[in-house]
Amino acid sequence: MNSRKVVFIFWSTLLIGSISGGTVGILLNLDEYVGGGAANFFVGLIWMLGISAAFTLVSQMGFFAYLFVHRFGLGLSRSHALWNRIQWILIVFVFFDLVYFRYIAFGREDSIWSYFIIPTALFLYALLIAWIKAKETNKGAFVPALFFMFVITTIEWIPALVVNNTNWLYLYLTPILIGNTYQLLLLHRLHKKD
Repeated sequence: MNSRKVVFIFWSTLLIGSISGGTVGILLNLDEYVGGGAANFFVGLIWMLGISAAFTLVSQMGFFAYLFVHRFGLGLSRSHALWNRIQWILIVFVFFDLVYFRYIAFGREDSIWSYFIIPTALFLYALLIAWIKAKETNKGAFVPALFFMFVITTIEWIPALVVNNTNWLYLYLTPILIGNTYQLLLLHRLHKKD
C-alpha cells in the first residue's frame, strides 16, 4: 500500500463520515435548525459536519490502531486459530459490558432487556459486514472483521455511551459506523489494485 492510497482512504472516509453524520445530526434536530431561518440552518449544518468529521477521525484512528493490534495479536499467538478465539472472547465480553454497565449506570428503573437492543443491533450489523468481508476476501477475514466492527466500534463509541443521550448516541455512532464499514470494505479493494 502506497502513500497515495492511504491519503485516499483518509480523505474519502472523512468525507463520507462527515456527510453521513451531518445528515443524521440535522435530521435529529430538524426543528431546531429549520425553525430559525437559512442562517441558522447553515450554521447548524457546518456545526454538524464539523462534529461528524471529528468522530470520523476517531474512526480512522481506531482502524489503523486495529491493523496494528491485529498483526501484534497474530505475532503473539503465532496461530490464527488462537487469535480468533481470543477475539471471540473479547467480543462476548464487550457485548456483556455494553449491556450490563449501561444498565447499571442508567437503567435502574428500566428492564435490563431494553439494554440488549443497541448491542444486539450493532452485533447483527457487524455480522453482516464481516460476512461481506469474508465473502469478498476469504473465510479467515470473518472473525477479525467482526471484532473490528463490534469491539473497536464500541470502544470508539464510549464517549457517547457515557452521556446516554439518544441524539448523541446516534450522532456519534453514524460517522463511526459508516467510517469503519467503508474502511474495512475498501482496504482489500485497494490491495487488489496493486
